[in-house]
Amino acid sequence: MRRRKQLMNQINVVPYVDVMLVLLVIFMVTAPLLTPGLVELPSVAKSSQPPEAPLEVIIRTDQSMLLRERVKGQAADRNVTMAQLVAAVKEKQARSPDQAVVISADKDVRYEAVLKVMDELQRSNVKRVGLMVKPAGRP
Repeated sequence: MRRRKQLMNQINVVPYVDVMLVLLVIFMVTAPLLTPGLVELPSVAKSSQPPEAPLEVIIRTDQSMLLRERVKGQAADRNVTMAQLVAAVKEKQARSPDQAVVISADKDVRYEAVLKVMDELQRSNVKRVGLMVKPAGRP
C-alpha cells in the first residue's frame, strides 16, 4: 500500500524570530548614536519689531492709481501716476528694504493694467510685489 503524504500544516517561525532579534539589536545599538534635531526657538528678548504694513496700490476701473500707506493704524491715500508710484515705493524701501507692495484692482479692470504696474515695479527692483485678493464668500 502506498503511504499518503502527510501535509505540513505548521510554519517554522524560528528564522523569523532570529531576523527580528537581529533587527532589535541593530536598532538598540544605533538609537543612542543618532543626534536629535535641534530647533532654535526665538526668545522674547530677541523679538524684532512687527512687520510693516504693505503699501497698497489700488487700480481703479478708469486705470487711475491710488497709493495707500498704513502708518500705526491710520491709512493715508493719495492719487499717483506711475512715476510717482515708483518714486514713493523706492523711497519707502530705502528706509526699510523688506517693504512689501500689494496690488489690488477692481474686478472690471483689465488684467493688462495690473501686469503693467507689476512689470514697472519689478523693473524698478522692488523685491516683494504681490496681489491682494478677497476671500471667497465675502461681499
